[in-house]
Amino acid sequence: MQHIVNSFYKFVHLADFKDLKDPLQACCEQASLVGSILLAEEGINGTVGGPQDGLDAMWKFLKADPRFADIEPKSAAATCETFNRMKVRLKREIVSLGVASVDPTQEVGTYVKPEEWNALINKPDVLVIDTRNQYEVDVGTFKGAMSPLTDSFRDFPKFVSEQLDPEAHPKVAMFCTGGIRCEKATSYMLQKGFKEVYHLEGGILKYLETVSPDDSEWEGECFVFDQRVTVDHKLDHGNYTICHACRHPLRQEECDSPVYEQGVRCPYCADSIDEDRRQRAREREHQMQLAREREVYHMGHRAGQSRITEDSDAH
Repeated sequence: MQHIVNSFYKFVHLADFKDLKDPLQACCEQASLVGSILLAEEGINGTVGGPQDGLDAMWKFLKADPRFADIEPKSAAATCETFNRMKVRLKREIVSLGVASVDPTQEVGTYVKPEEWNALINKPDVLVIDTRNQYEVDVGTFKGAMSPLTDSFRDFPKFVSEQLDPEAHPKVAMFCTGGIRCEKATSYMLQKGFKEVYHLEGGILKYLETVSPDDSEWEGECFVFDQRVTVDHKLDHGNYTICHACRHPLRQEECDSPVYEQGVRCPYCADSIDEDRRQRAREREHQMQLAREREVYHMGHRAGQSRITEDSDAH
């Protein structure tokens, strides 16, 4: 049976978001779905995988609520199960910027369709900013894009205040994986006085789906927040795995490094992990291997799923 992944989000006022959690969890479990859905007063943000009929059942449930009726999910086929379990969680924010005054339902930047994105980012007076974190940028980005060098989206306001100026940078074009971080980032920058702020509609995933590789300005692969780790330009399973210790995506040559030890350390974290942590990681990896052999779920096996927090943006 084919495993389909649906990614989606919507900023919408949900005063009753806590009451939605248990019925949505039950619906997804009954439909044999796995994944993560975040609910907050500001909206919904999810990546869910499973059989198409299960996804249809979830959407029937969600779209019975008029507030979710216009959500259009991004859909992709996966060669493996993308999550280990189904979890609906309550959060303060569906993507965590940490600035309470930012409200994407009131003001966001100008959407740019994927077909028009290349023309915009190639204009000499436009500053192109990748709003994602550095571990994502390391995997792939648009040609010439500026990275904020962040570890968390909560660091983005500091980057803006220290490195950007509304007078020096009047035209800014931003992008992220699926669009949700840019909704908040553009709203924040408009609030800070930036004049022309644009963002890629549907994010990188929609661009890869829409623009042919021959015409593409994208370089590399795209990090996603599930066990695929990355996808290529055809949205097929990419060529990266992930370090279970620091969660950095890894190429094969990095896995071949003499400092790499599966589940314990990689070239990005080898110097920062002490021997006590290494021993605990080795024991966790041993238990995970036993679980794989028995074909059961183990709590230590988080892979890309561990990135599914309010900072995630595969949506």
